[in-house]
Amino acid sequence: MELRSVEELMDLLYAGRHQHALRTAALLRRSRPADKELQVAGLVQGIGPVLCRGDEATRACSMAEAVRPLLGERVFRLVSGDATPADDDVLRLRQADQESRTAGFDAGVLEDWRTVLELVAARNSRLGAVD
Repeated sequence: MELRSVEELMDLLYAGRHQHALRTAALLRRSRPADKELQVAGLVQGIGPVLCRGDEATRACSMAEAVRPLLGERVFRLVSGDATPADDDVLRLRQADQESRTAGFDAGVLEDWRTVLELVAARNSRLGAVD
């Protein structure tokens, strides 16, 4: 499955484990406020179980392939696990994912992230047009 619009992605996010994803993205927003792609990578991890019933690696691969056309190579690399383990962004993503499992704060609602998703998708679209 390839996601072609933010609306399709939002539907999957609502169907997935979006509370955990919201907390992960919110933690990344706090630690790296300017890095929208890293925040979005934390958010889209919640769609893995909706797309695929396999193990964690299979879900990550399916999720990464689905978001690649919409959100770009960096988000793909971050969520697929293809990045080097020493990559600081991957480490921060994993740390936020783990921290969000026990965090007990209100991370807002998914609709709060629509604009960020649209910005990342638009930036990816412009970059794709140049290639």
